[in-house]
This record gives sequence, structure tokens and C-alpha cells, in this order.
Amino acid sequence: MKGQKGYVEVEKHSVHIVSELLHKITRWYELHRERALLASMSDEALKDIGISRADVEHETVRPFWDDPMHK
Repeated sequence: MKGQKGYVEVEKHSVHIVSELLHKITRWYELHRERALLASMSDEALKDIGISRADVEHETVRPFWDDPMHK
């Protein structure tokens, strides 16, 4: 039965890798969506939250995988 134990460990490791990948893809989509929403905000709304249009431009040109929170 030693072979079965190894198989289960490999399977758990594979599930963990797939789970991490799905989490990363979800986070990248979330970043893309947040940056698009930020870019669509009016100058008045940006002023209310203390962000300039230049800050928005700086953020929106970042690639989707560039996660400032490293999540």
C-alpha cells in the first residue's frame, strides 16, 4: 500500500498547485477590473479620494500581473 500513499501525496500537491494558480488568475482579473474602474472615475471623484489623474495613469499602465499587494 506504499504506492497509494505516494499517489495521494502527489494528488494533494497537484490540487494545491491548481488552487494557487486559480487564486493568482482571479487576483489578476480583480486587479484589471479595479484599474479599469479607477480609470473610469471622474476627476471630481478622484479628488474626493485624494488621487490625481496622473496617479491613475501611472496605475493603469501597469501590467495585470504587477500586484502591489503581492497577494
